[in-house]
Amino acid sequence: MAVNAFIFPGQGSQTVGMGRDLAAAFAPAREVFEEVDEVLKQKLSRLMFEGPAEALTLTENAQPALMAMSMAVLRCLEQEGHVAVRARAAVVAGHSLGEYSALAAAGAFTVAEAALLLRVRGNAMQRAVPAGEGAMAALLGVELEAARAICAEAESGPAGSDVVSVANDNGGGQVVISGAAAAVDRAIEIAKARGVKRAMKLPVSAPFHCALMAPAAEAMRFALEATPPRAPVVPLIANVTAAKATQPAEISALLVEQVTATVRWRESVAAMVDLGVTRFIELGSGKVLSGLIRRIAPEAEALNCGTPAELEALIKHVG
Repeated sequence: MAVNAFIFPGQGSQTVGMGRDLAAAFAPAREVFEEVDEVLKQKLSRLMFEGPAEALTLTENAQPALMAMSMAVLRCLEQEGHVAVRARAAVVAGHSLGEYSALAAAGAFTVAEAALLLRVRGNAMQRAVPAGEGAMAALLGVELEAARAICAEAESGPAGSDVVSVANDNGGGQVVISGAAAAVDRAIEIAKARGVKRAMKLPVSAPFHCALMAPAAEAMRFALEATPPRAPVVPLIANVTAAKATQPAEISALLVEQVTATVRWRESVAAMVDLGVTRFIELGSGKVLSGLIRRIAPEAEALNCGTPAELEALIKHVG
């Protein structure tokens, strides 16, 4: 019998139209979207269904929207397919903001709590660095240590003014770096000079998961003190440690640290495989994580679910 990990996507997976067909087909999905709209006092679901893309891509909207999408899929899976996290998942994990979706799936947060926390997180991350002063870039065809060496060479100037570091170790030779715009530009040139297959800036609004996000980490510290997690019904594999986290105080601390720390996705997947996971089920918008799984752990089964057809197929497959 397959050992399941439920995994949840992060920013960049949002698309206009996500959740629209799911809401039309299933009442549990509609209920999730209505709940998030109400708690945020915003018709976020309309933005998800109809756009415009520019507004959906804003960090303050994309983060709660992607969580809402994942929770709508999960609610349908539980209520329509009788596939419950407690019974079917050995662990949960999420990429960056997806960690909040994973924790909501495991009962550590309610959907409403996760939506409000992600609104705070999105706003704080956007405000942490003035527009244009930070940047992120993807390095393709490079492993973690080589990417770290590139960042170390690119850093210069007074301490903290030109920081650049690894934001996401996504696996499969894909590493994302983040920091001051000038340092990221230098890192791209260094990477090209070292023969890295591809190095390109990403269309993001802020330099996530680096030391420049310290003000946002402090904002999340206060937010999580006010809305602490409960113990999850299944363990979380945390971005920061690539290891199990089950205690509320530890999870809070990791969520704060996660804002400035590297998302260790490659190591997280490897840790889940070491724990016996044989099937990864991505719940939410897009197929980014299931695609990464196929490169990191080709021996494992990788599924994704975000549409009515995918939901029905998944229920048949795992039911």
